[in-house]
Amino acid sequence: MQLFLFVFPFYCSSSEDIHQLKYMAANRPRGGSFSRNLSASSTGVSHIPGLKHGPNGTMFLSSGIPDLDKILGGGFALGSLVMVMEDPEAPHHMLLLRNFMSQGLVHHQPLIYASPAKDPKGFLGTLPNPMASKDDKSRVHETEQEKGLRIAWQYKKYFGEQNSEQRDGKSEYCSDFDLRKPLERHFFSGQHIDCVSLRYSADLATFRERCSSFLSQVPRNIGNITGGRIAIQSLCSPQCEYSNEEWEMLSFVRSLKSLLRLSNAVAIITFPPSLVSTTFSKRMQHLADTLVSVKAIPDEDKELAKLLTGYQDMVGLLSVHKVARINTQPLLAVELYASSGSCSVSSKTGPTFS
Repeated sequence: MQLFLFVFPFYCSSSEDIHQLKYMAANRPRGGSFSRNLSASSTGVSHIPGLKHGPNGTMFLSSGIPDLDKILGGGFALGSLVMVMEDPEAPHHMLLLRNFMSQGLVHHQPLIYASPAKDPKGFLGTLPNPMASKDDKSRVHETEQEKGLRIAWQYKKYFGEQNSEQRDGKSEYCSDFDLRKPLERHFFSGQHIDCVSLRYSADLATFRERCSSFLSQVPRNIGNITGGRIAIQSLCSPQCEYSNEEWEMLSFVRSLKSLLRLSNAVAIITFPPSLVSTTFSKRMQHLADTLVSVKAIPDEDKELAKLLTGYQDMVGLLSVHKVARINTQPLLAVELYASSGSCSVSSKTGPTFS
């Protein structure tokens, strides 16, 4: 059992302050010191598609890849910044962006997409379409069988109402996408989608203001939670005019991260480490809450083929370097003293008491 001892000095100026403190302590709800007991039913998260309730009051958005959600413990935490290190030999980071953006549009979540392309709206036509689930396939098979049956008209209408209620009541947290089929048009109707081109931008001040106004529409509110998504492709691309201003890009990432903490949104930024300096790449990785990298698999790698099953069907490797730690209490190397004893906590050895 681990015990953490914290000593905070507190002063009361009069007896009225003491009575006020007693009243506040009596009306304060009981709960853990390091976690908030929030249930999905109390916050209403279970009724919102595309959100999942996690430990310590953390809410998750789906990445659009079921296996990646499992590795990350549920998905991307709301209010977090995700960094993706690109592979110079293959554009596999585009698959992560496509699934991330498609999953948000399927759940009717607002989206900002920025890229160094002249027309970023054209990228929306490459988003994949969700595959039909097993229940939908079985429902289609049942309807085909019912074509050969004769059902009285007064009973047939009840079957249609029951199927529509089941279809409307179900919403998947993470979908399986078919990369061969583009996203259907009805997913774009009535959506808040903003596409920004970064090619002719001298700096990132204008784009910072657009992100700020976008995140103000999805504030961090427990009573009314909605998820927003920001996807930025190749932030450090040499096609942009600000590509040589490293401090300008770092300042933008710091501002975006602080804005995300006050909102219910997730931002993904991809950048090519091979085109920037080593120090700049390390700083970008340090600012990330969740850090992943993609790498192409060589065509003929006999040693890797022995280790991986289905090697011929794989196109790349996804590595998770850092996982977001929000609403948690990390171990820090501190020394705390009290009148009766002392407690020292180290990140290597753990807490020791004397």
